[in-house]
Amino acid sequence: LEPTKPKQSKVIRPEDLAKSGSEAALQTAVMAWAANSVGKYPQLKYLAHIPNGGSRDVREGVSLKAQGVKRGIPDLMLPFPTKYFAGLFIEMKSGKNKLSEEQKDWLKYLSSVGYMTSVQWSWEGARDIIVDYLERT
Repeated sequence: LEPTKPKQSKVIRPEDLAKSGSEAALQTAVMAWAANSVGKYPQLKYLAHIPNGGSRDVREGVSLKAQGVKRGIPDLMLPFPTKYFAGLFIEMKSGKNKLSEEQKDWLKYLSSVGYMTSVQWSWEGARDIIVDYLERT
């Protein structure tokens, strides 16, 4: 009997996930990078997406609103305080998308109460902001 070679799992790179350029793809790439970087930055275990967008049917929309979903809250949250900030929120955008008035309001509010906020149009930009944030601690 010949020894069998272990199967090598294909590594999914953030660059591959971001290829379509959609906001969801860029965000997925950020989360893949974060999952691969927890060893270096353990705080990334708590990086989370806040699912407040997307299309839903009326019943689901009403239910989510009743549960507390709010329009405009940023997409990504890192609830890790530093000596400078209470935590980090990132709003992801793609293409020519612009901030809504609700998004501007949330970002302004979050900044005013001590959070670092950022708007990013690439997964690499989001990654760089997160690394910069974590290395300021």
